[in-house]
Amino acid sequence: MLFSSVVGQQLAKGGILNMWKNNVFPHALLIVGGEGTGGLPMALALAQYIFCENKSSTDSCGKCAGCSKALRLEHADLHLTFPAIPPKPNTKALSRYYINEFKEFIKQTPYGTTYDWLQHINAENKQGNIPAEECREIINVLNLKSYEGGKKVQIIWRPEYLGKEGNILLKLIEEPPPDTIIIFVAENTEDILLTIRSRTQMVRLAPIPATFIANSLIERQLAEPPKAEQIGLLAMGSYTDALNLIRHTENDLFSSVKELFNHLFTHNGAGLAKYVDGWSKQGREQQKNLLNYIIHLLEQTIRTRHIPTIPTKLPAAEAEFVKKLAVTKITFLGFEQMIATVTETTYHIERNAHSKTQLHAMVVKMEYAILNKPIII
Repeated sequence: MLFSSVVGQQLAKGGILNMWKNNVFPHALLIVGGEGTGGLPMALALAQYIFCENKSSTDSCGKCAGCSKALRLEHADLHLTFPAIPPKPNTKALSRYYINEFKEFIKQTPYGTTYDWLQHINAENKQGNIPAEECREIINVLNLKSYEGGKKVQIIWRPEYLGKEGNILLKLIEEPPPDTIIIFVAENTEDILLTIRSRTQMVRLAPIPATFIANSLIERQLAEPPKAEQIGLLAMGSYTDALNLIRHTENDLFSSVKELFNHLFTHNGAGLAKYVDGWSKQGREQQKNLLNYIIHLLEQTIRTRHIPTIPTKLPAAEAEFVKKLAVTKITFLGFEQMIATVTETTYHIERNAHSKTQLHAMVVKMEYAILNKPIII
């Protein structure tokens, strides 16, 4: 994978490349980022860069033999470790039992989650694990000579699954064999042994800006610009969530929000009833996407009212909608009540409550909030 294929993370890429250029690259690197921020793609891009025979100051060439092997995950000196389950009774959860499945998983979904991976190997409710035997195999493999005469790269995806067995790796991390680089890819440092954390150089990944997510979706022809911009905002910095939203967002959410508020401001009871009936027939994921989008626009409206001189990072149509909503007679309390109402509706729909009932109650409460009237029960 090229660094340019990793969505966003310009600061982290720059930091990694500067360490390499200045010959201060650590022998143990810990890449930490929340789900969907690109930890594993970053590690794979770094591995390809290390193996590249014609690397530039900013990326691997993507064409040489080293890049081709790394891209196919077939480089003899690239070693992968990840959470797994025992393939059958009385066996250990070793990565080598699932290496082909893991390579296929990465090729299909490089931003996939640990849950996605465990479901990929039909783990069902079983917990993934990186056992002590896996740690010993890592030590044995890395103490062998490089197959191709260059550097060896060991990627350990989700070291949180090591547990106390990770202490077996401490001597290796402190004094690795020559030309050996170990890359840990984690989401939560608190679940990693302190003894491991203290022996690594940490690189943190930030949530991905909405514009980077939207541009990537457009470039990869996964969504048209209006939809990509909406998904970029809803993904909250996670490219994984963006890809999930692509699968579940079937139409233009903004037009649906405009229709809802048009009915609310005109007190169109029949229109609201028809609106609720239509959305109650959508899938729950689609309903949740709409509700989260409403919350996002309401939050941007409050921000616009508070600090109107600073423009929002919304697409033009949504920005104009928010601007108009901000100058209505709705009170701050009214906006807060609407956000609380939509949040509560999302909570109940996530827990399989009757969606039509929940949506109908929501629009009634939103109309009362707009009118600044209490609901008397």
